[in-house]
Amino acid sequence: MGAGDIQGCAGRGGNANCKDASPGTGASAHGPERASQRAGRRPAAARGSGRRSQRKSRGGRGGGGPAAPAGPRRRSCPAPALLPSARPALLPARGLKRERRLSGLFGSAEVRGTARHGTARRSPGLSSALPPVRARPGSAMWHSALLLGAFLLSGPVRGSDGSASTAITCFTRGLDLRKGTEDVLCPANCPLWQFYVFGDGVYASLSSVCGAAIHSGVITNTGGAVRVQTLPGQENYPAVNANGIQSQVLSRWASSFSVTGTQSTALEAVGRSVSTARPSTGKRPKKTLDKKAGNKDCKADIAFLIDGSYNIGQRRFNLQKNFVGKVAVMLGIGTEGPHVGVVQASEHPKIEFYLKNFTATKEVLFAIKELGFRGGNSNTGKALKYTAQKFFSLENGARKGIPKIIVVFLDGWPSDDLEEAGIVAREFGVNVFIVSVAKPTTEELGMVQDIGFVDKAVCRNNGFFSYQMPTWFGTTKYVKPLVQKLCSHEQMLCSKTCYNSVNIGFLIDGSSSIGESNFRLVLEFVSNVAKAFEISDIGSKVAAVQFTYDQRTEFGFTDFVTKDKVLSAIRGIHYMSGGTATGDAISFTTRNVFGPVKDGPNKNFLIVLTDGQSYDDVRGPAAAAQKAGITVFSVGVAWAPLDDLKDMASEPRESHTFFTREFTGLEQMVPDIIRGICKDFLDSKQ
Repeated sequence: MGAGDIQGCAGRGGNANCKDASPGTGASAHGPERASQRAGRRPAAARGSGRRSQRKSRGGRGGGGPAAPAGPRRRSCPAPALLPSARPALLPARGLKRERRLSGLFGSAEVRGTARHGTARRSPGLSSALPPVRARPGSAMWHSALLLGAFLLSGPVRGSDGSASTAITCFTRGLDLRKGTEDVLCPANCPLWQFYVFGDGVYASLSSVCGAAIHSGVITNTGGAVRVQTLPGQENYPAVNANGIQSQVLSRWASSFSVTGTQSTALEAVGRSVSTARPSTGKRPKKTLDKKAGNKDCKADIAFLIDGSYNIGQRRFNLQKNFVGKVAVMLGIGTEGPHVGVVQASEHPKIEFYLKNFTATKEVLFAIKELGFRGGNSNTGKALKYTAQKFFSLENGARKGIPKIIVVFLDGWPSDDLEEAGIVAREFGVNVFIVSVAKPTTEELGMVQDIGFVDKAVCRNNGFFSYQMPTWFGTTKYVKPLVQKLCSHEQMLCSKTCYNSVNIGFLIDGSSSIGESNFRLVLEFVSNVAKAFEISDIGSKVAAVQFTYDQRTEFGFTDFVTKDKVLSAIRGIHYMSGGTATGDAISFTTRNVFGPVKDGPNKNFLIVLTDGQSYDDVRGPAAAAQKAGITVFSVGVAWAPLDDLKDMASEPRESHTFFTREFTGLEQMVPDIIRGICKDFLDSKQ
């Protein structure tokens, strides 16, 4: 439970969900279960004499005496909902001692409304653990409390150079900071083994700021001041073990940060962080509306298929919602990032909300919190099939060219068959992940309909699409690895088709024999082929090179990542006019256009269009291109020699060579070219 999940009633200023309760009634922030445990105890009067006699026999303090006057009525809250949020700041041992001294100065947690009694609130994390100690009005202790309280609540901690340092928690991430350059103050004694750090020197903004500062040697685990500089995102964050922290590999992230020391002296973080401290007015600060585009490096349409059967029960159902909420937070939901929806599996599947309903993390978290437990048999196969068929439609918010993912949460084992549902999902191009919790024991295997249900339901039986957790308790450490899988779009094999997983380069003859009008027909052919593919930054890509004796790259694979921009760029190509050196053009394209993407996930295709004989050799450059993993289609018009076309084409040459007498005949070739690309793509996946 994070610090932001629930705040004490004293800090709410009169929460409508809090009810009055006198001390001793058993009502507390621990909820009805603790209250019911207390209800079975003997009355205080019946226990009093026994406890006093026990104290006397042990020589303890606090014997008999007059009863204490009835204190002010306290407020208690119901049990908090299990939703993720920022982790609380951890108070170290010496911070705890300091807190006890402060609580002794501040006195009772209640603030009385008379001029003769002045007390300050204690830290909400310790208010229930420390006994109230009152300072006499007018005494030195009372004045010290007022002065120290004014200091702590006055604002950010300041160093010796006068710069303001914002106190943060051990787990504040770089993306949680809003300024380009910000001085922060890390607390002491953070648990090193719990840090998430990605990179070395330059860290992905997903990393803990304090963890990165310790990893880089800017501070030690005693805490201190750190200056955080926001940087652009990058690729290939390395894994390095330094200063007791093992950073982890991350292939790419949208933003980064670096950490350096500040001139201010190291100060110890005391009390709550400034970002969560309550203003003196007593009113909660208004949160600005989050209008971020989301994590652009993680584009996916995700359906969380949660278990709502009697197998999981109400309590673990809430823990499941908690875990799903944490995953949603780390994904970085936004208009240009991941979109998520939820389907509940029980006797009959129910779509709780679609991809189009929410595009902000806080909205998704609220929707998850409101989900109700349905109960019934765990007909997961029925729900999986229903989700694959009904959930990912354009009307419901699915996006073209974006991987479709179903994350199936399964407590125990399903009541029905998953194999058929897995086949249907694959046919619809959906990547199925199975997150299984509490797998069947040896004694329970006899009750399982198909012990291989996980392997038959997932997209591929390669270990990537299956994920296992031993229990619903303590699941935080499982969030990041799952998110990394869901954001690895190059691994979404079931979404990969010939339409969204190819790079197509067009090598266009611009020689004088073609002429301006025929050149426009060539560009129309190029546009018609490109239209058939799902062009995006994570999908198919298109490039174009025009050649005569020279070569000119019209645009590369990464220049335009939408279909409209690619088609507009094709229309904007200007006719060069000149001679014909096809061999040099093939070598140029292989080296300069396909070279940067040769190790990418997409399959590479080159379509060579020419109307005449080349002045140089084409066989050698074409063989080199094919050796580099490029499938070559040759398209000849008018006077193009058939032998040259076959020498350039990949095997089998007959199905990769096309010829027409007139430029108007190019239009009829478009379907055959597209079918040829798709056939080669499927053959390469066998």
